[in-house]
Amino acid sequence: MRTLATESISKVGHTITAMGWVQSRRDHGGLIFIDLRDHTGLLQLVINPETAEAFKTAEELRDEFVIAATGTIAERDENMRNPHLETGSIEVKVQSIRILNRAETLPIQPFSDAQANEELRLRYRYLDLRRPKMQHMLKQRAGYYKYMRDYVESQGFTEVATPILANSSPEGARDFLIPSRIHPGKFYALPQAPQQFKQLLMVGGISRYYQLAACFRDEDPRADRLYGEFYQLDAEMSFVEDGEEVRTIFDPLIKNLVSDFAGKKLLSDNVPRIPYAEAIETYGSDKPDLRFGMKLVELSDVFTDSEFGVFKNAAAGGGAVKAICVKGGASLSRSQIDSFTEIAKSEGAGGLAYLTYKDGEVQSPIAKFMNEVELTEVKNRSQAEDGDAVFFGADTRHVVNKVLGRLRNEFASHFGLKDPDTVALCWIVDFPFYETDEKTGKMDFGHNPFSMPKGGAHALDNTENKLEILADQYDMVANGYEICSGGVRNHNPEVLYKVFGLLGFTPEYVEEKFGAMLSAFKYGAPPHAGCAFGVDRLFMILMGEENIREIVAFPKNGSGLDVMMNSPSHVDNQQLKDLSVRVVEE
Repeated sequence: MRTLATESISKVGHTITAMGWVQSRRDHGGLIFIDLRDHTGLLQLVINPETAEAFKTAEELRDEFVIAATGTIAERDENMRNPHLETGSIEVKVQSIRILNRAETLPIQPFSDAQANEELRLRYRYLDLRRPKMQHMLKQRAGYYKYMRDYVESQGFTEVATPILANSSPEGARDFLIPSRIHPGKFYALPQAPQQFKQLLMVGGISRYYQLAACFRDEDPRADRLYGEFYQLDAEMSFVEDGEEVRTIFDPLIKNLVSDFAGKKLLSDNVPRIPYAEAIETYGSDKPDLRFGMKLVELSDVFTDSEFGVFKNAAAGGGAVKAICVKGGASLSRSQIDSFTEIAKSEGAGGLAYLTYKDGEVQSPIAKFMNEVELTEVKNRSQAEDGDAVFFGADTRHVVNKVLGRLRNEFASHFGLKDPDTVALCWIVDFPFYETDEKTGKMDFGHNPFSMPKGGAHALDNTENKLEILADQYDMVANGYEICSGGVRNHNPEVLYKVFGLLGFTPEYVEEKFGAMLSAFKYGAPPHAGCAFGVDRLFMILMGEENIREIVAFPKNGSGLDVMMNSPSHVDNQQLKDLSVRVVEE
């Protein structure tokens, strides 16, 4: 029987066999010391020349050799104990050693203070996983899954697995398509979410469903989004007509994960519900970070008749003039302001106007264009004080909110306002049912077509301005990241036809895409609602990581490549032929 490192502490005097990796080998004047590592920690081995065969084998050992050592556990001398090591009070006096496997010189050093770059670590991820941090991360993730399962099952949810080979559907991202061999020319799709299946489970009589579901979306990777595949805590509840019931069920889970599981501080025990329109106007984002203030201040009415043309044209022309007050912003250098100006331009601004308050005076190139009333209103409304700076946005309301929302986040990072040990939660509610696609200018669904319009079918009669129609949809936000999306579902076939019809889709299109759901809804579908938490992103926040690839075992790199397994890769022509697929060379 092998013995774990940490189990050895209580076995002084026992003969044991321990297996693991050679962490280090030290030759001290005739004695060889080896630190043997397994997943529980380190165990010191002592090999005496008197055990000739074991000593000879020990001389061959190098870092990361895999060995089995048999010997007697003894207490270390008082002056040789290591208080920084859990097993620092004992050692194993070795009688025999077997080399189970040898190791070449490692291409990366998992235990070095200076780590290799991410690309190299991902190429040798199986070595990178030996790092104590990664070992801890994977154990924590397992505990995190158990914590979630225990909670939802205590609330009466039943775990049900839904298909991985599914149908293509418009979820807002590109599908991964799987060509069918036995049905040439047809394709499965990996599910972007189990949306339709979980709604069908409600029709099937499941009261409360959940699943730690694998989801697949062909979206560009970024620091807070894994490429290709990710996991959701997916849940649905039948006989629910109000999203607040779902939110109330899941509030305790997330709050307890923050405080009890991760040991972080909640900004507030009460999770605020913020309407989408209010979030956009106040924070410039539908996923606001509430750990800091810096709210957007409305100034359009102040500059309607201003002599400052840029502000007047925006305010009087149906746009907006707004501002944010940056505490301590007067300390920013010219070059720093220039860098923030470039950020503003990247979001659509023409430039970045500002006022600074120093030594009781207002300093700015634009101050001379403002009268005393305007300057006073700006200072009062923004609550600016000496040492602060006020930054303006003047354009269409959409652009102003977008620019100032981005700057609000960037200024908070610059001035260290994002406390990593605090988690600020909120629910964003009352999303627009429809939105205008910025690239195409066409109307599209704001989130997805499966939610119920607030007010039901009657709300859809407002065809003059579709953008005013609200959906009973909700997102949970943590520290500026969306961690959950949900909604009250549309369980009425006629309403489903109508929401698509307002975008010009025919009943035939709806039947082709959602035939199974439409058919099911005709046979007594209960009202239902649910949500899906992005467990990878939430875990990243709980662990205090900024790069989501650090919290999973085998992520793709920033380009969506698996450099360890060389994926994606070419396949041979026979495989393509079997699938009735041909690659078209550009």
